[in-house]
Amino acid sequence: MMEQAIATYREEAGELLAELETSLLELEENPQDDDLINRVFRAMHTIKGSGAMFGFDDIARFTHEVETVFDQVRNGKLFVTRPLLDLTLQARDQISTMLQASAGGPPADEALGQQIIAGLQALLPQSNAPVVAEEKTAEPAAAQGEACQRTFRIRFKPAPEIMLGGTNPLNLLNELRSLGRCEIVTHLDAIPLLGDLVPEQCHFYWDIIISTPHGMDALKDVFIFVEDDCELKIDLVNDTCAITAEGDANYKNLGEILVERGDLSPVEMQKILSMQKRFGELLVEQGIVPSSKVEAALLEQKEVRQARQQHVAQDSALSIRVPAERLDYLVNLVGELVTVQAHLSQTADEKNDGDIITIAEEVERLISELRDTTLTMRMLPIGSTFSKFKRLVRDLSTELGKEIDLETSGAETELDKTVIEKLNDPLVHLIRNSIDHGIEMPEVRRAAGKAPTGIIHLGAVHSGDSVLVTIRDDGGGLDKEAIRAKAIERGLITAASELSDKEIYNLIFAPGFSTAKAVTSVSGRGVGMDVVKKAIEALRGSIDINSTPGKGSVITLKIPLTLAIIETLLVRIDDNFFVLPLAMVEECIELSRADVEAAHGRNLAHVRGTLIPYVSLREQFGISGKQPEIEQVVIAGVNGSRIGFVVDDVVGEHQTVIKTLGRMYRDVQGISGATILGDGTVALILDPSMLVRGAEQVELRQFN
Repeated sequence: MMEQAIATYREEAGELLAELETSLLELEENPQDDDLINRVFRAMHTIKGSGAMFGFDDIARFTHEVETVFDQVRNGKLFVTRPLLDLTLQARDQISTMLQASAGGPPADEALGQQIIAGLQALLPQSNAPVVAEEKTAEPAAAQGEACQRTFRIRFKPAPEIMLGGTNPLNLLNELRSLGRCEIVTHLDAIPLLGDLVPEQCHFYWDIIISTPHGMDALKDVFIFVEDDCELKIDLVNDTCAITAEGDANYKNLGEILVERGDLSPVEMQKILSMQKRFGELLVEQGIVPSSKVEAALLEQKEVRQARQQHVAQDSALSIRVPAERLDYLVNLVGELVTVQAHLSQTADEKNDGDIITIAEEVERLISELRDTTLTMRMLPIGSTFSKFKRLVRDLSTELGKEIDLETSGAETELDKTVIEKLNDPLVHLIRNSIDHGIEMPEVRRAAGKAPTGIIHLGAVHSGDSVLVTIRDDGGGLDKEAIRAKAIERGLITAASELSDKEIYNLIFAPGFSTAKAVTSVSGRGVGMDVVKKAIEALRGSIDINSTPGKGSVITLKIPLTLAIIETLLVRIDDNFFVLPLAMVEECIELSRADVEAAHGRNLAHVRGTLIPYVSLREQFGISGKQPEIEQVVIAGVNGSRIGFVVDDVVGEHQTVIKTLGRMYRDVQGISGATILGDGTVALILDPSMLVRGAEQVELRQFN
């Protein structure tokens, strides 16, 4: 049970660290935003408090030092500055390293941790140097002098199982004592008889009266990690700042105080009060308000209360945490159901039985809904990835001496979690390239009449069954002549080659290609863009580049929503079946023997006055057998170009459950996976980008 709680802490701490980084970067833009300051403080407070509960004492001690500084910020005694944010971001990274070290990763650098703490403490005003000592005093009111004192009543009733998760309620009570003068009453009436006593469970609950200069938020922060595992009620019962010179000496009625103290039960108090007439009855008796209007007001009161209670109940059950492995397993099962459903539909058609066909159609409808619902469960907003890049832009632009802002849009666009995970590295490469090669130095931008601060825009938008991710910068754009010269130098093209702008831009995806004149920590080694292209193609996506000299570049990634179940076009060559991603298919045309002869040996098809190059899949895969008189050409969009794929027959659309190939077949060119058809036949999933690249390499060898 404790290991599970520790694993949960690591997971939630990771989420809090991500939120902390985002909040700090937003705070840099809005240093006066109290909400952001409180978000930073709460994240650190939760990491510290829960870390101490689960035995992460080193993390708790380190985070406490950072929290102390931001407590001064929260109280207005310290301003948000660039040095403070730099150190806090370093502290966030240090906590992340310590967290990884606790799970078996490399140990954290303790000297670096001490250096960060020393830097933070140096930022504190001298009068606040002994802040840590203040937390240990039992009566902070004296230290505050004439500061306002607020008195709160707290009922803290933990769930019996709270200690099984590693939480010690006494630690929470001790933390309350550090905030002010406390009176604590322990209630023992819930302790069962000895025979029914479970030693691992908590049978106590507490009433606390605390007088403190702190507000309600500070008290809630103490219980922030256990608020779902206890009954907690905090009421402000006195505020010395609100007492005027004239008095306000009156307090609660006798009955209310007796009930709150436990000397009188609510039932007994209600019994006494029921001897008095109700407010509505008095109004009707006095003739002030008609009975019908009193009844209408009571109905309104009842309805609103009921609606609010239902809303609260719905909010409390809004979401649950499910391990990703369970969702992956569920998607696999749905994939198997899709295959079985295809088999059932095919069998129903062969039997030509009306009842079976009806059942098959109903099963197909239900499985289709189940598939869509299951895949939606794995969808996450791409903004969870976008937020990480603000830190990358901030740190790298500072290192290079550039001024760059990152703007984002479409953060709510959803993608399959697997796709998002695999998209992270390509986006890192592309943004680093925009920072290093795209955005100019401030003085260069000023000379060109631009603002000294460059802009990188990262956006996402849905496009059919895909998502378009764009990386746009307002830098100098790609240097076509430099790219062309480098390509000639490396033998990728000849000096006589005539290439379009798009073909020149695509040269940067060649392995080892780089126009950088010197190797730096950021670029120059020729590693990056070819890796990006391979990663995007592995996601069955495509990449497109547009650039305008002096104005900047736009890189567009087209990514499928999911990698589990996709819509495809089923084709046949002899007795072999293949599928093409339907999102890439534009149209299908016929190719006769006469058309082939008219091309004089070149793989070109005439389509409404336009020449379209094509790849013969029969030749590509060495498939023997009789070639039909009229073949079919499936025209697809591949890397911004229209390419045809020649097959014997187009069967139709097919819902494809993607199966990975075995180790022996993973490197087969042009094949990215397999699927099982309704009759059990295996169909191979084609990779159009890889097929085109293979055909180009063959043509280059023939040319040379």
